[in-house]
Amino acid sequence: MASSPSHRWTFFRAGGFDQVRIETGDDIVHLDTLDQKLWVALSCPTKGLFFDAKTLEAIDTDGDGRIRAPELLTAVGWACTLLKDPQELVGPKQALPLAAIDDRTPDGVAWLAAARRILVLQGRPDSPSITVEDAANAATLFAATRLNGDGVVPADAAETDGVRAAIEAMVASVGSVADRSGKPGVTQDHVDRFFAAAAAYEAWCRAGEDAAVRVLGVDTAAAAGVLATVRSKIDDAFARARLAAFDPRAAEALHPDEKQYQAIAARDLSVTPAELRDLPLARMGAGMPLPFDAINPAWTKEMAAFVACAVKPLVGDRKVLTEADWHTVQDRLAPWFAWQAAKAGADVEGLGVAQVRELLAGSARQDVTDLIATDRVLDTEYLAIAAVEKLLRLHRHLHKLLKSFVSFEDFFALGGKGIFQAGTLYLDQRSCDLCLYVNDVGAHAGMALASHTHLAYCTLSRRGSGETGTIVAAFTGGDSDYLSVGRNGIFYDRTGKDWDATIVRIVENPVSIRQAVWSPYKKFLRMVEQQVARFAASKEKAVDEVAAAKAGKIGDGSIMAPADPAAPAKKEAFDVARFAGIFAAIGLAIGAIGGMLGAMFGAFFKLVWWQMPLAILGIMVAISGPSVLIAWMKLRQRNLAPMLDPNGWAVNARARINIPFGGSLTQVAALPRGAKRDLVDPYKKKGHPMLWWTGAIVVALALAWLLGGVEYVLPGKLPASPLVTGQPR
Repeated sequence: MASSPSHRWTFFRAGGFDQVRIETGDDIVHLDTLDQKLWVALSCPTKGLFFDAKTLEAIDTDGDGRIRAPELLTAVGWACTLLKDPQELVGPKQALPLAAIDDRTPDGVAWLAAARRILVLQGRPDSPSITVEDAANAATLFAATRLNGDGVVPADAAETDGVRAAIEAMVASVGSVADRSGKPGVTQDHVDRFFAAAAAYEAWCRAGEDAAVRVLGVDTAAAAGVLATVRSKIDDAFARARLAAFDPRAAEALHPDEKQYQAIAARDLSVTPAELRDLPLARMGAGMPLPFDAINPAWTKEMAAFVACAVKPLVGDRKVLTEADWHTVQDRLAPWFAWQAAKAGADVEGLGVAQVRELLAGSARQDVTDLIATDRVLDTEYLAIAAVEKLLRLHRHLHKLLKSFVSFEDFFALGGKGIFQAGTLYLDQRSCDLCLYVNDVGAHAGMALASHTHLAYCTLSRRGSGETGTIVAAFTGGDSDYLSVGRNGIFYDRTGKDWDATIVRIVENPVSIRQAVWSPYKKFLRMVEQQVARFAASKEKAVDEVAAAKAGKIGDGSIMAPADPAAPAKKEAFDVARFAGIFAAIGLAIGAIGGMLGAMFGAFFKLVWWQMPLAILGIMVAISGPSVLIAWMKLRQRNLAPMLDPNGWAVNARARINIPFGGSLTQVAALPRGAKRDLVDPYKKKGHPMLWWTGAIVVALALAWLLGGVEYVLPGKLPASPLVTGQPR
């Protein structure tokens, strides 16, 4: 898409690239002609932003949680067509004058009428302007009315007791949905499903009243129930009898052996054990009927009910049950089981057939359908109110969104903040303004590596409310010496709420040039400290080993024998060569160090006084230069996009955070201007006078040697000073 040649755009440079400045209504109108390659972002999320959430929801027409460039352009075009002057969309404005709505179009007329209706609902019919709050309150009031246009009618929307009872029956049977006020109600779909289920249930109940189904009248259900309980056990008994008839050898194997009875006998038989119910119903032989007087004790209760409710009424009084009688009982009750299997309309079964028939016979279905239709007529009015609210939200917030989407003007402005900035983190005597909400630390950190920024991921919590969250904070000033996982700080979000913050992950990168300058010296000091600590640890270990060895000798008695007083003490011979070598080595080391220092000081003191500071500066540049150069190159590459993209943004530019801008995003602690300082520290470590005197004497002797005073007093006793000889040694 190419920019319109008829519109003159204004660009400003920030973050190392050109950004469009949207400052007039004409800019907003022609936004669709601006080449999208010049947009800073092409997509942004609707969550995790310091921005009006309902405005974002209104722009996000597909409801996918992201706003894309086409959706934003659609919102811009819609708002511009409803206003006489698009300049109304520029700048933060609280109220929209009714005269600004373009009533020359049908939509404009409808929205103007809806705006006046809102003001009537708010009790201000003569107000010349309308606000977002007016529309939001009106929508709430309208949603709370008896009929609110959503096609969902709750029970209290009914005007008669009969319709109210019908709606309550539908809610209890086929469920409900919440209407705009949050009350449970029914839609036309619920009505259709309910009455379809009611008709099916009533037809099924009518079929069950047939005499062929109810062979025992009102006692049929009881007979079928006990039959279902014992069916599997009786089938098992006759199956065993048939198997015994097939092969007499199987007769004994089909019955429990003595060991099973012994295991059961060890149990408390006052309570029927489960193992007993698993045994056969009766001892069956080939061709035997089922004897009612020799039933498994665990099943006597169920079998007695079966005999009383099913056997006697259907085949007569019996002492035994033949297999033929068993088939007769099942066949007589088969229509009942078939009818039960064909049950329909179970959703309304809980109402009872009497209420179902009453609802089917009356006008409840038509009454509820008419009520829903009446409610739907009001949907146009509600949608108009919602559309006015959307227009008012765009009127108030659209310009700000454009300045954080099409450009990042608010972020790069002096003292400004982008909508993606979550708040300010205070930690390690610094305040970090570039903080973003994060959902997945691991995923975000993987992409944010490309930002070349020192990042600290922090978990947030509020003890009082139990709320939690996660942010990532960019440290762009100071140093990282004392930033480590586990350190605690405090985070203030954009609403002013304070959170406990704890570092859980750090992405290492240079923080500032100042840190790079002193980094080599700090590394050297840390190296010295580590070497000293390692040397001390090794000596301590050696002492411990010697002490442990001696303790071991004392324990085993090897050094407990008393010494012989008459025996002469053994003396070690003095090794002259060994000690001479040691002293020679020490002398050579001192000489080498002295020669090196002498050469350095000699060269330094030969300089003219004004050259000395330059020499010191040159030495510092030689030491710190590489570190500073590497840090400078990395700091120039700091990029905002890799920090925003994991959150759902589609940043379309290399939004660099250069060194000066980075310094503005992280403020290092400094005393207020005009503050008074008391430099007397009562806890400062006091130096010992002897140390001061010793140091002064050493310095004086060194200066005397360098200047030739020692050579004059003690000629030939020490190496000559390089300042005197001019020859460094």
